[in-house]
Amino acid sequence: MDASAPQALLCLCRAGFEPELAAELTERAALAGIGGYARAARDDGYALFHAADPDDRPGRALPWRALVFARQKTQLIAELDGLDPRDRLTPVLSALEGRGRYGELWVEHPDSEAGRPLSGLARAFGNALRPALRQRGFLTPHDDPARPRLHVCLLAGDHLLLSRSEPGDGAPWPQGIPRLRLHADAPSRSALKLEEALLSLLSARERETLIKPGMRAADLGAAPGGWTWVLTRHHLHVTAVDNGPLQPALHDTGLVEHLRADGFRWQPERTLDWMVCDMVEQPRRVAARMATWFREGWCRHAVFNLKLPMKKRWQETRLCLDLLADEAGVPLEVRARQLYHDREEITVFASAGAG
Repeated sequence: MDASAPQALLCLCRAGFEPELAAELTERAALAGIGGYARAARDDGYALFHAADPDDRPGRALPWRALVFARQKTQLIAELDGLDPRDRLTPVLSALEGRGRYGELWVEHPDSEAGRPLSGLARAFGNALRPALRQRGFLTPHDDPARPRLHVCLLAGDHLLLSRSEPGDGAPWPQGIPRLRLHADAPSRSALKLEEALLSLLSARERETLIKPGMRAADLGAAPGGWTWVLTRHHLHVTAVDNGPLQPALHDTGLVEHLRADGFRWQPERTLDWMVCDMVEQPRRVAARMATWFREGWCRHAVFNLKLPMKKRWQETRLCLDLLADEAGVPLEVRARQLYHDREEITVFASAGAG
């Protein structure tokens, strides 16, 4: 029932993108000199990567912030299957014996058709497990984010995965999903994508130093204005470029200039602080155009989406990110992730001076 899992990673992802996550983990590990194999099944919402050599440390070689398709990354402790629903606590406590002390407990489940019905059980089991862990000394009396976090991932009523995440090397939200609510004034649901991108891809210090009132930005393919609206909420002056109409309320902010033009052809007259782009175009064409913006010095920072094909999505992601780096002509800080509010796409943050 208790299968020890030394040097294995557990990563959660969007259901349907398990093969892409498995391919990414395997390739990135190989580039770091770590052999191994990934275990994943489509629509499960997670993947496991097992290092071939027990002395390898894939967790260190594959930091969470560098992964594109992983919403959450943890180090597997044990896989417990065939649990008695009348007593799940005893096997979990036994598996954690001698495994150290943790600062927090998160009981989660994959964001999949099979996993979502487990949300009620996850809450109930967490309420029962937390005091039992504290009584045994496995969990600090109060939450301590400076210590490793204990994760319990329920795959079924009788099947779970125990894992841990290190401070700063995992998503700061359960399941790797930030809980954002669509504001009533937002022109479209796409506003959530940019809000999540700024929250996920930038550190708190970067959000404070790189996004300041009075900065200037461009939104390419802006209509109906979801991303423009987010930028104005940060008090940026925005040139919204699109042949389509914007939500009329955006003009009332006094921060928006609407240019009816092709976002792929337009260029600013001077360097802007930010450029954002959520246009439906071929991903390589988008990557090449974004590279042009940096090569020509038209912006300092950018957030944009790459719409992925139905097949070979990890390969296309890697190709597009390489193309961006190769053609930008300047050193770039690049971070990419498939966000919770993304669908068949990934979101990229690129900066010529993130610091």
